[in-house]
Amino acid sequence: MADLAPQSVPHEPPVPPGGTRAALRAAARWRRQIFAVTWLAYAGFYFVRQAFAVAKLGILDDPTLHGVLTERVLGVLDAVYLAAYAVGQFLWGMWADRFGPRVVVTVGMLGAIAAACTMGVSSALLVFGGAMVVQGLSQSAGWAPLCKNMGNFFPVHTRGRVLGLWSTNYAFGGLAAPPFLAWWAYQVLDSWHAAFLVGAATLAVVLVVFLLFQRDAPPDAAPTASKATASNAAASTAAASTSAPPAAARRAPFAPYRAALRDRMVLTLGAAYFLLKPARYAILLWGPVLVSERLPAVGKVGATVIPISFGAAGVLAPMLIGWLSDTVFRSRRVPPCVLALAVLTGALALFMPLTATGSAVVMMAVLAVIGLAVYAADAMISCVAAVDFGSAGGAGTAAGLVNGCGSIGAVLGGLLPGFLSGTALFHGFAGAALVAGLLLLPHWNRRPATRSS
Repeated sequence: MADLAPQSVPHEPPVPPGGTRAALRAAARWRRQIFAVTWLAYAGFYFVRQAFAVAKLGILDDPTLHGVLTERVLGVLDAVYLAAYAVGQFLWGMWADRFGPRVVVTVGMLGAIAAACTMGVSSALLVFGGAMVVQGLSQSAGWAPLCKNMGNFFPVHTRGRVLGLWSTNYAFGGLAAPPFLAWWAYQVLDSWHAAFLVGAATLAVVLVVFLLFQRDAPPDAAPTASKATASNAAASTAAASTSAPPAAARRAPFAPYRAALRDRMVLTLGAAYFLLKPARYAILLWGPVLVSERLPAVGKVGATVIPISFGAAGVLAPMLIGWLSDTVFRSRRVPPCVLALAVLTGALALFMPLTATGSAVVMMAVLAVIGLAVYAADAMISCVAAVDFGSAGGAGTAAGLVNGCGSIGAVLGGLLPGFLSGTALFHGFAGAALVAGLLLLPHWNRRPATRSS
């Protein structure tokens, strides 16, 4: 839709009020199937996205690359990737509203696989730079379209819990991918190139599953459900009118962005996400290096495994904050965000003095607290709130705009660890988290108009 003002969305897949039990069961099955396949799809992206973070340990120790791929050069490559990722976020969400998540996500997966394979067979700087641009554009095709996909199948009054649980996909990807890729690269094949090739193979399997089981919206699932009741056809038509953008929106593809730029809540979410994202991406992309510098005795595999605590806490965080927002705060998304940002500010400010002990246990504990706080706020801002405050036809555009703003901030998360000391880095991240919380605070009682009573 051209207007991003909150409007009602279909609460269920197309089952009429008088539908049979078989039709109701079919609709519920489709919701479970869409949840599972979209969750797997976004988690799968991380097995390519994390390959560079794992490969950095081997690249920095590779004598043939000394003076070529230094820490600063790797930081610049991360910035190149994240800049391309930010550009893609602004584009793919809108295209998902026009062409559907299936097409956009498939194109993104194919591009990510091709870029990873290229980096897996080359170590030339220019080749790496070009592949990182393709990888960034491809990775950004996942989040906003898949958020829209989920929004098409689930009602607002359950979205906090459902999307909170669903948002564990990227925390799980960040948790599972590094040790899996490190094991293949440094234990099995003894080559940092393997991190890219194994990641590409994993995502290729996920792509096949996605193509077999994903559907864009309830009307696409209707043929199966309608075997139980012929009257589903009429309901499917009604649902389609709300989930697909009208012809006017297709003729004016940038109208949703113009509307979003006039929406104060969407802009506030984008600004807060810009400030939040650098901390998560610094740990996500540089975690093994940061740990290795603070705890040099743990070795390459140990430096890759210790940040698992960051991802493990991140798996729990979206579920916790989603439940809090739906139940304790009655579909208000801002209060749990502000509380998470307050915890994050303190944990980031204390990172350097606490990890100065040289204890692996303390390092894991601090990373776990940071992971819990940063993933909680991240999931609520980038997914639940972005979808809630966008319309049915413009949810992809709203999520893409918010995530695009965050991805601009993420560029700093990839770039700054190669240039700043740990103290300056983490104090800067703490200050940014504090400002993000203050920006959201005036919206404490804000609820989406789409909320069901």
